Amino acid sequence: MKPNILDTEGRYLPIMEYFLSIQGEGYFTGTASFFIRVGGCDVGCHWCDVKESWNPDLHPLTKVDDIILKIPDHIKTIVLTGGEPTLYNLNYLTQHLHNTQKKIHLETSGTGKVSGQFDWICLSPKKNELPQTQFYTLADELKIIVHNKSDFEFAEKQATLVTNEKCRYYLQPEWSKRDKMIPEIIKYVENNPKWRISLQTHKHLNIP
Repeated sequence: MKPNILDTEGRYLPIMEYFLSIQGEGYFTGTASFFIRVGGCDVGCHWCDVKESWNPDLHPLTKVDDIILKIPDHIKTIVLTGGEPTLYNLNYLTQHLHNTQKKIHLETSGTGKVSGQFDWICLSPKKNELPQTQFYTLADELKIIVHNKSDFEFAEKQATLVTNEKCRYYLQPEWSKRDKMIPEIIKYVENNPKWRISLQTHKHLNIP
């Protein structure tokens, strides 16, 4: 992967795709949102369901202003996802989205640098590449993907690092292990009620 390009103005980003859909995960499940997926990822989870987003060279640099024009006026929530969006300078994108009165949500593993202004940050740490420290202070939502039982211990360790008192905590079964792990997550949440369950409802609905 190329080094991150935080030294640029962020007027162009390697955009993999953008689309209108329903948020399927976490606190805002069920809400209409416009998703912007940025190419490039430095984490490489073996269970990732968008591996085609990893290589930024596969996704053309796209003018941010052109993407903003694609957003329907009636949609007020923008979700910036990836890949890993924090590899890039997000100041230009978030400033101009806010100028159009949009609410901006970030989905991140937190491995890059903090840039841009967000109304909601969902931090989803991964074992093989931990977040930058600043993201633990910024997270509105901590979402841990549960692939096996050891992920419960990882979730608790990550929760101790969060300093935002209003942060919500979610456990989400990894899709390919959902039948096995959902009963385990239910039992865990029953005994540890600070956690909530997040499901990938967009997959059940067969939407992006």
